[in-house]
Amino acid sequence: MSPEQIRAGGRSTARIDGPRKVAGTAPYAYEHPVPDPVHLVPLTSTIARGSIDRIDTTAAEDMPGVLAVLTPWNAPRLTGEAEGEYVVLQNPEVRYRGQIVAAVVAETSEIAREACDLLDLEYTPADHDVVFHADHPGAYTPETVNGGFDPDTQRGDVDAAFAHAETVIDRWYSTPEEHNNPLEPHTVVALWRESAPDGEPTLTLYTSTQHPHGVVEALAPVLGLDAAAMRVICPYIGGGFGSKGGPHAHDVLGALAARALPGRAVKFAVPRHDMFGYVGYRAPTASHIRLAADHEGRLTGLVHEAFTQSSRVTEFVEQAAVPLRNLYDVPNVRTSHRAITLDVPAPFWMRAPGEAPGMFAGEVALDELAAELGIDPIDLRIRNEPETDPETGLPWSSRRLVECLRQGAERFGWDPADRAPGTRLRGRTLVGTGVAVATYPHMVSPGSEAHIRHLGEGRFSVRIGATDLGTGAWTALTLIAADALHCRPEDVHLEIGDSALPHGTVAGGSSGTSSWGTAIVTAAEQFGKRFGDTPPPGAELSATAAENRELEHCTAQSFGAHFAEVQVDADTGEITVPRMFGLFSVGRVINPRTARSQFIGGMSFGISMALFEESIRDPRFGHVINHDLAEYHVPTHADIREVEADWLDDEDLHATPMGSRGIGEIGIVGSAAAVVNAVWHATGVRVRDLPVRLDDLLDALPER
Repeated sequence: MSPEQIRAGGRSTARIDGPRKVAGTAPYAYEHPVPDPVHLVPLTSTIARGSIDRIDTTAAEDMPGVLAVLTPWNAPRLTGEAEGEYVVLQNPEVRYRGQIVAAVVAETSEIAREACDLLDLEYTPADHDVVFHADHPGAYTPETVNGGFDPDTQRGDVDAAFAHAETVIDRWYSTPEEHNNPLEPHTVVALWRESAPDGEPTLTLYTSTQHPHGVVEALAPVLGLDAAAMRVICPYIGGGFGSKGGPHAHDVLGALAARALPGRAVKFAVPRHDMFGYVGYRAPTASHIRLAADHEGRLTGLVHEAFTQSSRVTEFVEQAAVPLRNLYDVPNVRTSHRAITLDVPAPFWMRAPGEAPGMFAGEVALDELAAELGIDPIDLRIRNEPETDPETGLPWSSRRLVECLRQGAERFGWDPADRAPGTRLRGRTLVGTGVAVATYPHMVSPGSEAHIRHLGEGRFSVRIGATDLGTGAWTALTLIAADALHCRPEDVHLEIGDSALPHGTVAGGSSGTSSWGTAIVTAAEQFGKRFGDTPPPGAELSATAAENRELEHCTAQSFGAHFAEVQVDADTGEITVPRMFGLFSVGRVINPRTARSQFIGGMSFGISMALFEESIRDPRFGHVINHDLAEYHVPTHADIREVEADWLDDEDLHATPMGSRGIGEIGIVGSAAAVVNAVWHATGVRVRDLPVRLDDLLDALPER
């Protein structure tokens, strides 16, 4: 079927914002035209813990063109609402290496950088702890983990299940610290001005964010502003992968600098090396997985103990043990989370937080069980397919995982009879295949509001405070609006990316299209009821998406299956992934063209997670030493070969009125495990600590 044809209930449509981006006329945060801008350069700490004794600013302030030097002693004060990473330049305490400790604002960025180099600091360092390990004596049980989940759960008699098990897998797995590194770094342009007539200050931020309204909600109280006195504008984002899901220290610093220089627009682009500092990252994890099974491969017990790094700045705990709670039909399950607080920057969201590291561990463990039992890993997963949600007992809104596994295996060319590891040598290349399951919860946030206005002649204005971080929201929301309003997509004028628009929830947790689309459909339905089929020009209406009560009676979740082929050079151990295929069940796909991009982007992310990405933190000084794109390795075009994705035709009207579920993150979930399982099949080496290194495979390489 041609990609231009109707497929899975959606029409394949080119990106509406594509021409503007290709032509360079789509303004990203740093590029918004502002009169007479000034430039900010931050200074960051060179100790991991301690305090600043003094900062000599004399030489910097004497430089021509320097407008302000901000330090903990002279920066504008924040309110008592400031907590965690939002406490910027408010006291001399240093809580991690790379913390912002001063800033220079100047007429040009070159002057600001040079002046920043002239700042002279003296510290009193304190002992620090930046090394993550699961047996850390400070490990504790958090009240909740990311997503609001309970940290620990149990059902059934887990100890008895393992005591009577015929086969037990007991292994540890780990994932390293990773950094999001979108092509567009975190940037902000801040303008503080006195507004007429009452003299109250007004702050405008042009910032690269996945949630304009969320920035206002988080920072207006910190800055002592009413929400109405603050505006955040962000129509285009150059990637975020979760890190831009909320404001960080740079947004606060930009606002402070603008407050110190009212009337001047302060431009601040976070330097690439600082992208490894104060704007979030994926915390390292360690997972202890235990599986109990009978001789036929039916799981009787499952334990996932997850350990993850947190920070003294802000607690953030990856929900790594949550995905296995309801993935398979296991009567006896225990999961737990332990956080380890260190003197490091605050972790934050990175594409599929919790699910990506947790499912790596779980799906490699299941592959180990299949090998132990001599059962095909696809068959093993099918044998443990639950009829209903094992955790809640609710029916699934739609669960077609078995179809994804079976159809995906057929399309990939899976051979269940050829599972002996390390036996396929083509010339001097070892070849293996691997499989893993993907799953991601359906998330939809109530509270998004859409405004519709009839412009006349069948044309409509649709306004909502959504954002498009490169996922295709400009296009998908236009298609949703056109369907709901019974008009052509070209007759919809969409406005997004501005907190002055009706409230929009975050572009995170694969919830954006579901949440905003539901608001648009709700508004369109009410618009039609009020104004009929021939609304007068100027007819307008706003509506807010209510909570979806359907989800109280079923579990809505997306599923998929990844299949990977790996080739390993028998002489060097070099690993390549010549082909990978993913088949997904995600409800109705709104726009096949951008959906495919999301799936293969996530799968490429999984290849990167398996083979490349690792942030290395120096225990002596507390900083990430490979803090640039030369040494923090991600795949190039040459590394990503034949990666293809498809999906089952479906419609899940329990999930959303569009019949769709989120797709932004499921592509990475399980994909790293599929690659690692293929490495085992190729070499016989079971890698349990990411990323896979050549050293892991050297002893298994065949002699000439």
